[in-house]
Amino acid sequence: MPTVARCGRADEIPAGGSKVVQIGDRRIAIFHFEERFYALDDTCPHQGGPLGEGYLEAGGVVSCPWHAWTFDLKTGISPIDKDVAVACHPVRVENGQLIVEIA
Repeated sequence: MPTVARCGRADEIPAGGSKVVQIGDRRIAIFHFEERFYALDDTCPHQGGPLGEGYLEAGGVVSCPWHAWTFDLKTGISPIDKDVAVACHPVRVENGQLIVEIA
């Protein structure tokens, strides 16, 4: 059964910004891009870099701050290597609150 968690107010994350939250034993990075919110596992599969501290690039791609590995916010798949990905999680806003669902 999925875990559903309230992760703070949506207005806490400015456009182009991010926030890292702990849900159970997982760190999740929530990004605010083009008026939508996206949630990815916070750990880069390369060497464990913190994606939530990464850089949002054009087209909705986050770049890991350690070694610049990139991941699409919508799919979690690397645009450079389609075999490399991080998990994406549904995120929605209810009454101003961010709600993330972890499968």
